[in-house]
Amino acid sequence: MKAAFLPDRGVVKVSGEDARNFLNGLITTDVEQLRPGLGQFGALLTPQGKIIVDFLITEAPAGHGGGFLIDAPRALTKGLADKLGFYKLRAKVAVENLSDSLGVLAAWDGEPAMHPDLSFADPRNAALGWRILIPEELKQKLADVIGADLVDNDAYEAHRIATGIPRGGLDFIYGDAFPHESNMDRLHGVDFDKGCYVGQEVVSRMQHRGTARTRTVKVILDGPSPEAGATILAGDKPVGTIGSTAGPNGLALVRTDRVADALDAGLSLTAGGLGLRLAEPDAVRAAPKQTVT
Repeated sequence: MKAAFLPDRGVVKVSGEDARNFLNGLITTDVEQLRPGLGQFGALLTPQGKIIVDFLITEAPAGHGGGFLIDAPRALTKGLADKLGFYKLRAKVAVENLSDSLGVLAAWDGEPAMHPDLSFADPRNAALGWRILIPEELKQKLADVIGADLVDNDAYEAHRIATGIPRGGLDFIYGDAFPHESNMDRLHGVDFDKGCYVGQEVVSRMQHRGTARTRTVKVILDGPSPEAGATILAGDKPVGTIGSTAGPNGLALVRTDRVADALDAGLSLTAGGLGLRLAEPDAVRAAPKQTVT
């Protein structure tokens, strides 16, 4: 088993007697279902349905003061805390940015020998393993306790990319991407049966009408890695952009209809003059539209 402390992640805590209902009215996942030891994937959106910040969230046990702990990009934790503070109005809620004292250890390729209090399985994909919220100075001790070899963050990044999990700021742009474009609907990050939340109307409409035309997909690189942000061409027609890469694996944000047409026409894909291909060609094929009942 491997474990890596993720220096790009931070933690925001939301507590108080109104915390559950407060969060449930704001974010894409159903906080009513959360409990200690369980994690969910979700996001806070703009009213127009675009991602402000995506995150993992768990409930802290009573022994750790209760409330909810949000595992988010560290560069965005202050903004997230400020935004939640803006929304709280008269709700009995406290919002704290704990990123200077609490971070995130990821563990994968095995089952932990024991499960620390602030740990949960990554809900996006079982291959991503576990998340453990700890101070950075305890990373080696925790790795030893769970029976994992402590490795560099780059090893986790390579694993994330091979698993096909987008990362904001690299594979999509915060404030400019809808949840469907970063595959949140396929990674258990949007609950389509819960009540209203910020941006819910737009996201539900995209789901039921099948109007998502841009998706993050896994790609296989035939040689050296193109630069992140490089335009992907099918022949001479732009169809997307390259995101993060590691070894032969990469992620790309593509127009699915254009890539599907290119595949049907037998056109090769390139970025920066370098060849690539889709790891899962069917991922760009249109799914049947859902009907509203």
